[in-house]
Amino acid sequence: MEKTEYVEWIPAGRFIKGAKLTTTFLIIIVFALLIVFVQPLDIEAFIGIGVSVSVLIFILFLLVNFRGITIKIDSEKVRVNYGLLNNKSIMLDEIDSCKPVKAPFSRFGGVGVRYGFDGSHAYTTSFGNAVEIKPKKGRVFVFSTNNPDKICEIISKK
Repeated sequence: MEKTEYVEWIPAGRFIKGAKLTTTFLIIIVFALLIVFVQPLDIEAFIGIGVSVSVLIFILFLLVNFRGITIKIDSEKVRVNYGLLNNKSIMLDEIDSCKPVKAPFSRFGGVGVRYGFDGSHAYTTSFGNAVEIKPKKGRVFVFSTNNPDKICEIISKK
């Protein structure tokens, strides 16, 4: 049984939170307008409203799904989860090096699940503190954290 040595939750940045609020507000406005202007809708209006609401709900799902990163380090591996489908695990004995870095826009072109211009793979919530893990084989992996020095210290001990 693995003993969890470190757990951290890094919430999404202000931009994602603002986008979530805006999308929710737009969904409420669409439904409010439907209630206020209740009248028989022709098929084209019904399809248009259905498509609009579907797109807004899909965007809201994406924003809620990517609300933050969970980092777990145990005696065997580092696990980083970003939403439902983006889960990365790296065995500690497969890590060549670990170092604190920043996750700049110039390297990744934004926040989220990104591929860097240098070939790295990243899960970022901001352009601030991050950890860069270089595995013995494969692509460099970068993820946002509030405690990059502590994470690298834990990984280096193994």
